[in-house]
Amino acid sequence: MFWLYFGMIILLPIYAQFKVKSTYNKYSKVRSTSGMTGAQVARLILDQNGLHDVKVVESKGFLSDHYNPMTKIVALSSSNYHEASVAGTAVAAHEVGHAIQDKEDYSFLRFRHRLAPVANLTSNASWVFIMIGLIFSSMNSLLGIGILLMAVGVVFQVVTLPVEFNASSRAMDQIVELGVIRNDEEPYAKKVLSAAAMTYVAATAVAVLELLRLVLIFVNRD
Repeated sequence: MFWLYFGMIILLPIYAQFKVKSTYNKYSKVRSTSGMTGAQVARLILDQNGLHDVKVVESKGFLSDHYNPMTKIVALSSSNYHEASVAGTAVAAHEVGHAIQDKEDYSFLRFRHRLAPVANLTSNASWVFIMIGLIFSSMNSLLGIGILLMAVGVVFQVVTLPVEFNASSRAMDQIVELGVIRNDEEPYAKKVLSAAAMTYVAATAVAVLELLRLVLIFVNRD
């Protein structure tokens, strides 16, 4: 049982990171037949969806791509911004998918944005209570408080999953409908998006397992 738990919380995230990097590196070398850079793909999809006020900028760092709903900016890492690859097309479309969610007031995205500052606060504070509760068995109530605080962060992780999967679904719909990729390129783009989604699945699985482990400790002490 211990080794299964160890494998889940340690090996699963490592595998997910390996998978996304290897898949991205593979298809970043496959030039898209449209010849459009990630920046051009993002701009095309944004304009087609009436999001002319959303800017597309270059972001430093490897796979630092993201959408900021506060500033209305789609930021693409340098390779995706400048190069015309299947991987760059998929990633750019995914981030624009978040912008479309924002425009349409997608419920899970809105809930995640509202929960984010609370989750950041409770996740950091939770370990103070948890560590004290674990060290001093007489302070089991502090462990309980820590578990409740951690649960907020776990809810945030769970809510992130439909947000990311929905953005990827929107991305595929857009690049297919607009003719950005050909039929034979669709499986490649899906592989890139699926590999990226795995990192969120792995993070959520680890968070849920850790929460369950602490709950069992708390219950057994009582």
